[in-house]
Amino acid sequence: MANLPQSLSMNSPFGGPSASTPSAASAPANKDRKMASAEHLVLDLSNPELRENALLELSKKRELFQDLAPLLWNSFGTIAALLQCVASHPDTRMLFLNAHIPLYLYPFLNTTSKSRPFEYLRLTSLGVIGALVKVDDTEVISFLLSTEIIPLCLRTMEMGSELSKTVATFIVQKILLDDVGLDYICTTAERFFAVGRVLGNMVAALAEQPSSRLLKHIIRCYLRLSDNPRACDALRSCLPDMLRDATFSSCLREDPTTRRWLQQLLHNVGMNRVPGLQAGGGFDHMMVN
Repeated sequence: MANLPQSLSMNSPFGGPSASTPSAASAPANKDRKMASAEHLVLDLSNPELRENALLELSKKRELFQDLAPLLWNSFGTIAALLQCVASHPDTRMLFLNAHIPLYLYPFLNTTSKSRPFEYLRLTSLGVIGALVKVDDTEVISFLLSTEIIPLCLRTMEMGSELSKTVATFIVQKILLDDVGLDYICTTAERFFAVGRVLGNMVAALAEQPSSRLLKHIIRCYLRLSDNPRACDALRSCLPDMLRDATFSSCLREDPTTRRWLQQLLHNVGMNRVPGLQAGGGFDHMMVN
């Protein structure tokens, strides 16, 4: 018996603490060390470069961290980081969609309160959808078009904070950049004008409170809409005047890419033509009839 390790000695039944192990008085210290280790790993989850290792270590040691679930739940941004990780990975993306996980985000995106806690919920939920659309996958776009994501994004674009408006507009932009998404938005006058109305209201609001990054996504949405012939016709009469004059010159001064997009947009809608030229065969015609 003398050659047995301490943990298997007769003084330590079933591998429990032996007489030579630290006393129970050290248990609180061990618990504190475990909690500190867990907290450190949870913080690492928010760093994309450290996330994979942190997930691996947490999965290995999850039995040691009895309070891991509350720690994950109450750590700001952690659940969002985990969802985004699953939503953006090619091996889990469609599994994530097929499980209809985005539908569970509806209540958070459907809130109208502008208080900070609700804004955090909106932003966290938008981050998950943003992770999905970043991959430029038509299958993902097709799934989102079968949900209420577009109207929910439009609502956020109207009443969210600058950051949540920016993320929501980015999502709509990525949907539009896919041919399936552009066709969907431009299939009916109602869909086109729903998007156009919100974009127009945002442009008007930016004249009072400028935001270069938000303006960039708005202009890119308009430019993509102009790729559709009927939408382009309609934009000739409904494109905000503030995009045609010098209202946003200061915002665009340091952004050559967005300036180029705006120039291309104005070219596409024929702003070199006589102002007020009526479109023919576009959405205006559809609405009249």
